[in-house]
Amino acid sequence: MTKADLVVKNGIIMTLDPDKPLADIIGIKGDRILFTGNAEDLDSITGPDTRVIDCEGKTVVPGFNDAHCHIFSFLRKLISVDLSERAVRSIEDIKAEIRRKADNTPEGEWISGTDYNDFYLVEKRHPNRRELDEVAPNHPVILSHRSLHACVLNSKALALAGITRETEEPTGGHIDRELDTGEPSGLLIDMLGYIREEVMPSISETELEKGIRLASDHYLSNGITSLQDATVVNDYTRWQRFRRFKEKQLLKSRLYYMPGVDHLDEFVDAGTLFCSGDSHIKIGHVKITPSETKGKGIHPVQHELNKMVLDIQRAGFRAAIHATRYETVGAAVNAIEYALGQLPQDDHRHRIEHCSECPPHLLDRIKKLDIMIVTQPPFLYYSGERYLATVPPDRQPWLYRIKSMTEAGITVAGSSDSPIVDDNPLVGIYAAVNRLANSGQAVLPEERVSVEKALEMYTRNAACASFEEEEKGTISEGKLADLVLLSDNPTTVPPEQLKDIMVEMTIIGGEVVWER
Repeated sequence: MTKADLVVKNGIIMTLDPDKPLADIIGIKGDRILFTGNAEDLDSITGPDTRVIDCEGKTVVPGFNDAHCHIFSFLRKLISVDLSERAVRSIEDIKAEIRRKADNTPEGEWISGTDYNDFYLVEKRHPNRRELDEVAPNHPVILSHRSLHACVLNSKALALAGITRETEEPTGGHIDRELDTGEPSGLLIDMLGYIREEVMPSISETELEKGIRLASDHYLSNGITSLQDATVVNDYTRWQRFRRFKEKQLLKSRLYYMPGVDHLDEFVDAGTLFCSGDSHIKIGHVKITPSETKGKGIHPVQHELNKMVLDIQRAGFRAAIHATRYETVGAAVNAIEYALGQLPQDDHRHRIEHCSECPPHLLDRIKKLDIMIVTQPPFLYYSGERYLATVPPDRQPWLYRIKSMTEAGITVAGSSDSPIVDDNPLVGIYAAVNRLANSGQAVLPEERVSVEKALEMYTRNAACASFEEEEKGTISEGKLADLVLLSDNPTTVPPEQLKDIMVEMTIIGGEVVWER
């Protein structure tokens, strides 16, 4: 028998392969899994040059796959002022953090704060431009909301953006205004991408490389061996930048890069095909993010959304539609149904991202159309308290219906939407299994799933969401050797301890890329 380059032994190996769910040893040759089997086979695959990893009874699972994240936003967060609820609890706290940053930043340079959440501030509101002007009058300042669907600018930043009292409402966005003066308050809805891409200076290559190194190490420490970047402003230039990151080995995790719908033509014109690339980086679904601004309806309107999905199909790609509220979920289902009616497509795997509110009639249509769902279990943990306080009671039974979807035969992949919340997959698994907010409140406990189903969301199902189930997602012979060693067995620890399980080692392509 061929001798392995690396053997993993003496662990509880959960392959998640239904044909061979457990193994005693894993043999790896190059970047592929050569063999999974019993302990007595160890000598037959071990040669004089074989490295052997003794797991000491710990648990091995397939590498985690975060099926919806935002890498550039995360690296921005890593080099910005932290305004999360862990760091600030009030607008006064935010002002203090921005003042501290301004005191150490040359005048005129942008100051960026990330991750504030009005729900967790004692004032229960967003900051405004005047409050930011008090502490940083000589710097343009931008604060991004945890959702990435809102941001707050001070007066200097608003001026650089050309946003004044006379500025008309942007399509698909909203400029909040002071009631007494009509002047912009500083709060902008669904305009963060525009501000970052069109107004703020580009991040320097030095800062980018620093940020991507930090991000890469972070992903590996959480056992994330594959990432699916679902950023709507993803363009061809950023694609080339990510390819350079991969060539320089700055980003170790595998990347499935999803172009934004407004940039699809750039990829088509360059001859870049859907799912083209290699095992390290490839092109994926096309991201559509309809705006869901309260009181303004959905943009684009239904017939425009229909055409977008059909055009994506005609270009040979697949659609991934952002939809949280049930109205937008319905619009996404309508658009996919329309496109498939006009241009039938076997095994299409169009995706709805989030699908936060899913009433029964839409769940039935999603099943009928064989749409994939990529959702975020950790939102239940980090935002469950807010959902219970702010989502209308008649809609709460529709929230993140993971068990109902799974039992209906819908493929549900797990993700974090990082940097919206922390991307530790074990927190997502904990949330899917327990349905508890970090406040301890239960959020639709009847939608709990088993540990095995939750693990599948972050492995097998996530691989299916990117058409890569033949390459990854299970510990199976011939697949990529992407593995995670865990401190404990998720199926035997008490469910409330799932989020406390530690990643001990991360292996990508047969190479140990991180260990505690």
